[in-house]
Amino acid sequence: RARPVGSLTETVNRSVCPALLARHIRINVFSQSSSRLYCATGSFPSMDERVRAILRSQSYVEADQDVAFLDRPEVRGLRLQIDYAKAELLLEEHGIQSTIVVLGSTRIPEPDEARRRVNALAKALKKDTHNGELARRLAIAERVLAKSDYYESAREFARLVSAGSDELPEYRPVILTVGGPGLMEAANRGAADAGAKSIGLNITLPHEQYPNPYITPELCFRFHYFAVRKMHLLLRATALVAFPGGYGTLDELFETLGLVQASKIEPLPIVLVGESYWRKALNFEFLVDEGVIDTEDLGLFWFAETAQETWDSIVRWRLRQRTRGDGRPASGRMSTVNGKVVE
Repeated sequence: RARPVGSLTETVNRSVCPALLARHIRINVFSQSSSRLYCATGSFPSMDERVRAILRSQSYVEADQDVAFLDRPEVRGLRLQIDYAKAELLLEEHGIQSTIVVLGSTRIPEPDEARRRVNALAKALKKDTHNGELARRLAIAERVLAKSDYYESAREFARLVSAGSDELPEYRPVILTVGGPGLMEAANRGAADAGAKSIGLNITLPHEQYPNPYITPELCFRFHYFAVRKMHLLLRATALVAFPGGYGTLDELFETLGLVQASKIEPLPIVLVGESYWRKALNFEFLVDEGVIDTEDLGLFWFAETAQETWDSIVRWRLRQRTRGDGRPASGRMSTVNGKVVE
């Protein structure tokens, strides 16, 4: 039987006659792991067998087709580049030069759906009146229902942007969301109502997130890296509008505020819709009082209540930037009183 040896050198070191070595050594080309050297009687494999082994080898797979190779940690830089380049090239091909980013909770549905959830939980609790968990879920569902008007507000805002982009002819912004349900769906839906394109930037998650059906199909992207998606969120942004939301909304909001504050990106309008929600969720004046931001930093954003007010304030900000005319870069800070824009 064949007896494996470690290497040709080991075999020679064991004083095997070279003539016998030539006659009794063969390469096992059928091994799935790697070719091993065996000492045995027999003949070399046929040429067909050798070629088939080569074609089966992972090293023979073209690099751009080799998923195992592309998944290696050493190739992360290339994956980041590809993640960025695909969306960038397609956005360029579709002529997307300017966007308005709409953020907000994926958990706030349209009012009818929110009402159905409340009714279902109320019915269940009526049958099980002492169920504390059902009571807790019903209370949350009722608060979500109270916020479901923001779905219609986000939808209306996107309609205004898509139908009124002539007010900013040098931008002609396209609605951009992170592509999920809830308030993201509302914004993409509003653009669809107006017969306009809209963009969705989805991300690969442990639990699959499906894109909402109102995104323009050829402008719906799925990213692997959050960092690359963040870049595309702001790369063409003319404004950012944040409706009530959770960690994801807060993440993108503070990322944008930080970049503008540090002058890492050009200033842009940042509008928080729903002042009562945002003042409960975030105490910006506390940050000023604690000395960790300046009073002037409160001018990096402002509050709005309605879709029309939000759109009008963005147009006004952009027109102000256009008409400065003194050659100096604008700070991006608006004059505000109690979070409201003043002329």
